[in-house]
This record gives sequence, C-alpha cells and structure tokens, in this order.
Amino acid sequence: MKLLDYPEARQVIVSGDIHGDFKTLAYKLCIQYECKDTLLVVAGDCGFGFDKPGYYDQIYNKVASRLSKSNNWIVFVRGNHDNPAYFSEEKIAHKRWRTIPDYSVITAAGHSILCIGGATSIDRYNRMKHDARNRVAEVASYWPNEGPIYNPSEISDIALPIDTVITHTSPSFCELSSHVGLKSWAEWDPELIEDVARERETMDKIFYGLKEAGHYVERWFYGHFHQSWNAVIDGVQFSMLDIMEFKEVR
Repeated sequence: MKLLDYPEARQVIVSGDIHGDFKTLAYKLCIQYECKDTLLVVAGDCGFGFDKPGYYDQIYNKVASRLSKSNNWIVFVRGNHDNPAYFSEEKIAHKRWRTIPDYSVITAAGHSILCIGGATSIDRYNRMKHDARNRVAEVASYWPNEGPIYNPSEISDIALPIDTVITHTSPSFCELSSHVGLKSWAEWDPELIEDVARERETMDKIFYGLKEAGHYVERWFYGHFHQSWNAVIDGVQFSMLDIMEFKEVR
C-alpha cells in the first residue's frame, strides 16, 4: 500500500475521464472554478501512454506555475485508456502532478481515500488493430493488462479506516448496467462480454472485501461510462462522473 498525504489540501475534488485534455483540466480547476488549496483526483482514462514520455513533462511545465499559485495538486488514477506502467512505476511524480499505483491511499481534508484503477476497453479490437499497423516505440492505444485487480492482501494491509473510494469502473450493481455499443463491439470481439462481466465481478469483490475488512465506506466515485448518475446503495453514496465532470468529496 502506498500512502500519500496532502496536509495543506482543504478540499478534495474528483474528476471524470479527461482523455488527455490535461491543460483544460488545470484551467478548469484553477481559473474557471478558482479552486485553491485543493486536491483533484482524476478517476481514470487520463491519457498516459498515447504520446512519448517527454510530452507529459512538457504539459506539466506549462501548468505547474498555475497549480503552484493556487496551491493545488492533481493525482491521476489508472483507466483502461492509460498505460499501466505510468501508474505502477509512478513515471509521473511531480510535486503537484502525479500518477499513483492501484491500492494507493490518500489522506487529505479529513478523508482517507482508496484509489484503484482499471477497466475493459470495449473498443479494444480496433485499438489492437491500430497498434499492429502503427508500431511506434513507447506509444500505443491499447494495453492488455488494463483491467482492475482484486488484491485481498492489499486490502488487509490498509491501516487507515477508508471513508472514500475512487475507481475507474464500478461494481455490477451500479449504473451503467451495460456500456453503450457493447453488443456491436462483441460481434468482432467474442470474449468481450465475458471480460466486461468479469471486470464488474472484480469490483464487487473489492466492495465486499472492504466491508469484510471493517471499512465503513461512505462514498464511491467512478468514471468510465461518460455519464452522470448518483444513488445510495447499501449505505454508500455512489457517484458516476461524466467526462471532465467535477464533484467534491464531502
């Protein structure tokens, strides 16, 4: 378990997918909403891996002063449209802008937040074909180890009581019950429906694993489905976030 502490953060905001629109994200946080002393957590599909590594440092250098002036931080959780190595190896590790491994725990603004990434790309058939045609070192559009992982030992190692969870996809009892276009993509990818079902079952295991470990989770945020939805299920407030949608952790 990796523990990250942001003692100066006075509030935590979660964002839905951003798909590589890093500069807009920083602008929205610091200028449009005028947030200060704020930790922003992106719930996956950040866009790491589609460009060469140096590109992401260039983007950070362009927004770093804006983040510093507002005393804001941005943390990125792994999505299915991200190269997992950027997160497991923490390849982006700037003071105010970083990727984090699955099962990282963040403490900020009175919250203990568990972050777990991953999901299944329903368009992976086309992405694999694209990568096969365009063999370019260091960049891609699909990574086979993209799904979420249930790791009970990581859960048992969590020493803090978790009140908030941020993931990319969601348990099976949350919306969306089926990703738009899933059946049409499955005509080209016969294992897709089974893999998506397995993804959601994995998230169920994470949900019940946290309950069994004694964590009284109050809220759970996720993206992936490009829509908004909120509901209280089994005492937990679930919030699905649309693309670039912000929601405060209260």
